[in-house]
Formats: sequence, structure tokens, C-alpha cells
Amino acid sequence: MALLGLGTVGQGVFELLQIHRERLREKLGVDLEIKKILVRDLSKSRSVKVSKDILTTDFGEIIRDEEIKIVCELMGGIEPAKTYLLESLKAGKQVVTANKAILAESGEDIYDLAMKKGVYLGFEASVGGGIPIIKILREALIGNRIECILGIINGTTNYILTRMLENNLSFEKALEEAKQKGFAEADPTLDLKGFDSAHKIAILASLAFGAFIPYEWVYVEGIDEIDLMDLKFAKQFGYIVKLIAEAKQSRRGIEIRVYPALLPENHILTSVRLNYNAIYIKGDFVGDILLYGLGAGKEPTASAVMSDIVTAVEYLQFNKFPLIRYPSRVKDALKLVPIEESIFKYYFRFTAVDRPGVLSKISGILGNYGISISSVVQIGRQIRKGAVPVVMLTHETKEERVIGALKEIDCLDVVKARTKRLRILS
Repeated sequence: MALLGLGTVGQGVFELLQIHRERLREKLGVDLEIKKILVRDLSKSRSVKVSKDILTTDFGEIIRDEEIKIVCELMGGIEPAKTYLLESLKAGKQVVTANKAILAESGEDIYDLAMKKGVYLGFEASVGGGIPIIKILREALIGNRIECILGIINGTTNYILTRMLENNLSFEKALEEAKQKGFAEADPTLDLKGFDSAHKIAILASLAFGAFIPYEWVYVEGIDEIDLMDLKFAKQFGYIVKLIAEAKQSRRGIEIRVYPALLPENHILTSVRLNYNAIYIKGDFVGDILLYGLGAGKEPTASAVMSDIVTAVEYLQFNKFPLIRYPSRVKDALKLVPIEESIFKYYFRFTAVDRPGVLSKISGILGNYGISISSVVQIGRQIRKGAVPVVMLTHETKEERVIGALKEIDCLDVVKARTKRLRILS
């Protein structure tokens, strides 16, 4: 086989194979050998000892070598990884990838090509690190109609939110700590703005609902505007804030989104701390399932890649053809429920002038939009010159009503900053 890339994940796969090569040979009856590794720089110093004879900067060496039957794309990014992945499939090689962005944004063509060529396409490492969520959805739960997927699937944001609340850290300090510990990239934009989670939930929803769901369908909000104040207020009301990825299928259609949400303190996902992930699945026959583990990192991701490599070996040894179809081109048969039509309870934090009548103005506008208030807290502490926080929780209401109401409220002369709005997950 060949590895495309020798970064963090590539090194993890290489190390795993070195450590467990004999054990894998005993279990499989075949010897797993890495014949070539594609790198950008042959002279680069690496933390793993790799023979220079198997390193190459020429992808053509790999694609033309008939002895290389399995290609593991571990480069990351879109290009040239996407081109290499497609060329490997066209050449009839079994392909393993950890690339969530490619699958979420271009998976339709990739899945279709894998089916046409009759080869295995493994992508267990694309979601959830070492959590075996892909094979569970594709194989173990195939007899179920999946009704809901709900998860914390980004370790960086979960680490930041945990540290902010538990250690009274600002967002900036928690982010810097995450970078120092290696839990956040130098440029963490994809994580913080929710795009990483959006890629992952698009992949999971496509598998669960049996049709390719484009990444563009995912409504996305990140945690980049979360304030420690909101985490503390949520805690006072009995809630913990988490970045949630959610996909639901009902008679109304498909709801798929990523957003920071208030979860009740006794919710099963609130115990997921730091850089851990958890994914909840509800099937019509199996009921409720929760998967928990490290969602990223060299070792967990390498474990997932190796699982796919073993399946690829099985395909080769027994001349197998994909029985379970990859998500097909029938997205037009699915209806997307826009976020505006979704129904939630809400948390609002207004920055309002501290004088009589302000609260009645705000609540009056909410009432005009049919938004019912369940709880109100007004804190005397100033957060801006002459302004104090007013926190409200609402009963269930439609998102479009909230959008209209907050637009009016934020135009009031007694409101001094844009309202903070978070959804509450029951």
C-alpha cells in the first residue's frame, strides 16, 4: 500500500503498523507493507524513522505501480488531495481517506466513482477520530431508519468551552491554551466558526438518510462570539453550553445544523468535557445509542485508518464488491427544512439602559411576535456605560419570529449592543 502524506495522521499510521505489524499478520494472514509514501520534501526531518527508499514526491510512481493495491490519502486540504483520491479510484485501487472536507463538499462524485469502479472507499477517520461512527451507520445500523444524530464532534471547541466555564477563562485565554496543548490549529477558523463540525455532520447525515446531502445545506454558527458571561448565566439557569451538530429526519424534511446550544445540566452530552467527542444516534428499531471517545489526535485517527485498511485487504483477498451503496444522487427527493422554520426555546441577553420601562419595551416587542417569556434575570452590574445585562429564556417559538423580534429590539435607543441569542436544546 501507499500513504499520501506523512504529517500527524500519516506518522500515526506508520507507527501503528510498525508496532502491531506482527499481531496484524497473525490476525489477517497477510503482511501489510507500506511500499511508498508521498511527501512534499524528501529532506525534511521527521519524528519517525522512515527509509528514504520508500519516500517519493511523484504521485505517478504510486498510481503506476500495480503492486500498490491500497492508497491512503492523509494529506488534508482540498487540492491536490482530491485529484489524487479520484485518480486512485479511477486506477481501481482501494482507497482510504481521513479527508472530511473533500467528502462533504465533493462526496457525490467520489461515492459515484467508487461504486462504478467496484472498489472500497473507507473514510472512518473523517468523523469522530477513533469513534467507529462511519461503520456503525453504514453497517451495524443498516436495518434502522435513523431519526436523529446529535453530537459534539469538534474537540477544539469543546475544550475551549469546558475550560472557559470550569476555570473562569476568557475565550481568548482558553483558545491560546488549546493552541499550546495542540488541541487547536495555528489558524483555528474552521473549528471556531463551526465549519469543521458542518463537514462532519454532512457526512453522517448522508450516510444516515441514504442520499448525498451537500455541505451547503448545513446551517452553521460557531462559538467565536461566545462570551464567558453567557456561559455563567446559562449555568445559573441550569444549562451548559456546547457546540452541537444535529441532523434530524421527520415528515417535515431534513433539519441539519451546527450551533452553540444550552443543554440541561442532566443531558447526557453535558458530561463530555475537554477534547472528547460524543455522538448520539436514534434509530427506529435499535433505539438510543451513544458513542464516546477522543475525536482527534494522531493515535485515535490512525486507529480508524487502520480499520479501513483491514477492510480494504478483505475486499482484495476475497474479490469483494461494495454491497452497501454509498450515498446516492437523490438529494432532490429530500426536503430541507430552513432554519427559519425550526422551533426552539431561546436564551436572550440584552445590553439595555438601566431605567424604568426598558423591560416592558423589550417584552412588548417579543409579545408582538408571539414569543412567550419563561424566565427573566436583570443584573445591576454594568457591562457598558449606563447599560446592564438583561437575560431572558423563552418558551418554544419559531426561528423566523425571533429574527424579526431581535431586529426591532436591537434598533431601540435603550439597547446598546446586538442581542446575544442562543438556542436551548431540550
